[in-house]
Amino acid sequence: MKIEGFIVHLRRATARRPQVEHLLASLPVETHVVDAVDGQALGDDEIGRHYVKGLHQPAYPFALRQSEIACFLSHRKVWRMIVERGLDAGLIVEDDVALDMPLFGRCLEVAKRACVGKAYVQFRISPVRGRMRDVARNGEVRLVAPQVSQLGTVAQLVTREAAQHLLALTERFDRPVDTFLQMRWVTGIAPFCVVPSGISDQSAEIGGSTVSASGKARRSPGERLWREWSRFIYRRRVQKYSRGWCETEVERR
Repeated sequence: MKIEGFIVHLRRATARRPQVEHLLASLPVETHVVDAVDGQALGDDEIGRHYVKGLHQPAYPFALRQSEIACFLSHRKVWRMIVERGLDAGLIVEDDVALDMPLFGRCLEVAKRACVGKAYVQFRISPVRGRMRDVARNGEVRLVAPQVSQLGTVAQLVTREAAQHLLALTERFDRPVDTFLQMRWVTGIAPFCVVPSGISDQSAEIGGSTVSASGKARRSPGERLWREWSRFIYRRRVQKYSRGWCETEVERR
């Protein structure tokens, strides 16, 4: 199986460069550093070509920050590289994670078992939430299929077929990339997860998140309450759509 790694790295985030070098030396596949799209450099024309509100249901309740748009475009950039390089799959890793080796190597081997057709496998930092079913196992490492796709894009294994499919679907988008990937009723892809993942978060040690929540401190109590309620309602709708998709898939079988 031809797999290559891609570390998504924002060039101006110089504090993260040592971690990038460490990942380059540690990942068990040939790996490339990919310049992340810089939200601060995005112009209105480029944003308008890709970001359109209200494309999908349930409607996403918040306007995207430029950093979130740039993050989505960065993932599209890597998906295109996976397709153009003719890989069986690409291992996409953000530059603020640490690997627990050799556990991560075993996790990757289990994840490869799902690399058939349009497959997307997540390596998560936080636990998998909600209902799930086991797909494969090797000792303590499990490959699971959650009923509701999990948020986060810190590390994932994406097949060429999935990358090509996602590129076609996301020329225009209306929500963050991980939130889009939850919409299996749109993508037809139900991401798997590896448990445990063999990765941990290093963002606090290397300067914090580059997808910052700027303006959060200036929100009024009323606005913060509205956002929490809107987020709660949106997540409930995602759960409803996810259950409906799962039931439809069972009927098709």
